[in-house]
Amino acid sequence: MMCALGSAVCFGAASVFQALGARAAEPGTGSGVDVALLWRALRQWRYVAGLGLDGLGFVLQIVALRTLPIYAVGASLAASLAVTAVIASHMLEVRLSRTEWTAVAVVCLGLAMLALASGREGHESPGAVLEWGLLAAAFGVLLVGAAAGRLPERPRALTLGLAGGVGFGVVEVAVRLIDSVDLADPALYALLVGGGSAFLLYTSALQRGSVTTATAGLVLGETIGPAVVGVVWLGDRTREGLGWLALLGFAVAVAGSLTLARFGEAPAREEADAALKG
Repeated sequence: MMCALGSAVCFGAASVFQALGARAAEPGTGSGVDVALLWRALRQWRYVAGLGLDGLGFVLQIVALRTLPIYAVGASLAASLAVTAVIASHMLEVRLSRTEWTAVAVVCLGLAMLALASGREGHESPGAVLEWGLLAAAFGVLLVGAAAGRLPERPRALTLGLAGGVGFGVVEVAVRLIDSVDLADPALYALLVGGGSAFLLYTSALQRGSVTTATAGLVLGETIGPAVVGVVWLGDRTREGLGWLALLGFAVAVAGSLTLARFGEAPAREEADAALKG
């Protein structure tokens, strides 16, 4: 659980740096799959620093996924928005309302409930069907991202967020399925395609459009689906008699994170410049 929380801290801090870097880059085409935008963002040191934190967070996430149910790790990752909110309140001088400070506390409460109720990871073998299904879902994320660029702003942001969340969810499940590096393993390619697609889509969402809506979609996409897969196909369970507490903790943590969704949004250029000077 400490690794899961550590990954949330890394991802939450990375979001602030990546948001600053993405907004400082030249505007993209508006397509969800805009590789050129990602390349321009990589020229910003803050975006690169965010990727470094993401790398550390991913290592901690892998450790957590090898010992905890996916639903517990997924809720912890969603809680990274609480970390982002606290960091943004200091680094970007963003005011948190009383409701948002309450949401931060609610997220912490939900995670504490999950920590108490979570059992160990399941060890059921889902077979090749799930692995190939993950790979299909990963490529589906790319297709949805490409199509999202033609949508109006609001549905575009929601679609990019949900698709990006599904991509990160594919990564969560794939980590559980991969025991060793096997070039014939479809789960390995699902991890690579799903993670890369999610980064492309979310970078585009950070740069343009209603990112508050996109971040809410991201939270839902990366938590609910993987949690269901973990329980139904992988055998994730709770401690004896505490299933209700795990379900309640999951719902509370995700609901609190959704309240903080606006902190997934890139700051205005003026705020980015002020943060640099500070």
